[in-house]
Amino acid sequence: MSAKSKQKTRLASRRRRHTRIRKKVWGTAERPRLVVFRSIKNIEGQIIDDDAGSTLAGLSTLSKDLREFAAEGQNRRQEQAFAAGKLLAERAKEQGVTAVVFDRGGYKYHGRVKAFADGAREGGLEF
Repeated sequence: MSAKSKQKTRLASRRRRHTRIRKKVWGTAERPRLVVFRSIKNIEGQIIDDDAGSTLAGLSTLSKDLREFAAEGQNRRQEQAFAAGKLLAERAKEQGVTAVVFDRGGYKYHGRVKAFADGAREGGLEF
């Protein structure tokens, strides 16, 4: 085997971390799972009931509600992630969800992931 084939890619490492997290984090009807996906430019969040295997609410920074979001500070993507978390929390409350289990998706809990979680907390979700 060459040295290159032994190397672990970032994506493979994140998937392994996410698998480890998913062993412990499980969404129920009373407390669904809030999962975050972060790409280079955007961030997505979904509220999932794992028992039923259904998505209750979902949101991306590419959605119509956030596409024209104008950030005022230097950290535009963090502000966008905060607004996305807040809007997702409002949509979840319309569905009757108040408490969730947070699944950071294998990402470190800082930057945009933390801003998304803080926005969801300010929007009224408990986790």
